[in-house]
Amino acid sequence: MAKRKAKPLKSRDIQGLKYLEHLLPLLDQLHEVGCQRDKAGNRSLHYDQYCLLILLFLFNPILRSLRALQQASTLQNVQRKLGCARASLGSLSEAVEVFDPQRLCGIIESLAAEVKPVRDVRRGQTAQILRAVDGSVVKTLKSIAEAAFMNDKNGGSHSGWRLHTHFDVDRHVPTRIEVSPGSNSGHNDEKNRLRTALQPDHCYVMDRWFAQYTLWNEIVAARSSYVCRIRDNSYLDTVIEERPVSAAAAAVSVLRDAFVDLGASKSHDERPSHRVRVIPVKTTPHTKRGGRKGGTAGPSSDGVLRIATNLLDVPAEVIADIYKHRWTIELFF
Repeated sequence: MAKRKAKPLKSRDIQGLKYLEHLLPLLDQLHEVGCQRDKAGNRSLHYDQYCLLILLFLFNPILRSLRALQQASTLQNVQRKLGCARASLGSLSEAVEVFDPQRLCGIIESLAAEVKPVRDVRRGQTAQILRAVDGSVVKTLKSIAEAAFMNDKNGGSHSGWRLHTHFDVDRHVPTRIEVSPGSNSGHNDEKNRLRTALQPDHCYVMDRWFAQYTLWNEIVAARSSYVCRIRDNSYLDTVIEERPVSAAAAAVSVLRDAFVDLGASKSHDERPSHRVRVIPVKTTPHTKRGGRKGGTAGPSSDGVLRIATNLLDVPAEVIADIYKHRWTIELFF
């Protein structure tokens, strides 16, 4: 059966041009980047134009290939709005080697700074920057992947990159993404990547993988705080002080509020060096699905989120709300 020929693109097929227009002044500084070896002065695809075309690709699912992107560059409305001429396949192919991606960092930071916080910091809440941290694996073709990690239940191999991401909860933008091989161990363990990037006056919002006392100590030493889920089997019987659960906390399913001596069986250097508060919150039980041993599927939950924090004076219902916002990074992924 003959393969159906794709219909030619038309101007009305392209969306998002009005949003890209706002980036023109910012990207203008990139126009001459990568032109050093163009001795003849005949480069037709410049860095700023390439960035706009890539963003156009992200706005338009109809652009499924490099050839389709090249075809889009021939449309009059694209050329007029983005200030670019027809791009050749050769220019688009070699662009990843010609243009330095590090030159985008300043532009990204400038755009991120324009995003205003959406959280209303009220009495009793922490004014620290809420920073959700996590990692996500991006699968890639075996021929280009540099990382190989666990086999699945059928013995198949996975390959991928891990994105170690810091996400600003208040502004809903990522502020830092480090790329490593997919294996979550050694130097590339998400906990180790976080400890090299700690900043003061932040509240790090974390899931169970980050429940490590030495990491918590380093966060406190950096003059920051944490809200971290701990494992379901965490030993919570050594209570230093039981606090009353307010009506507001009970209304959001807070079960308990206590200072707990965590790590009683650990050596002095491995235990928290500060007071730890644990706030269990009732939620829906979860049964793990999938057969990958140690894989990426989340472990089962007994229906109680046990949240540990060094924020001692923030109301329990606010701590529960802070942890709920950890899911913003999952939505971003």
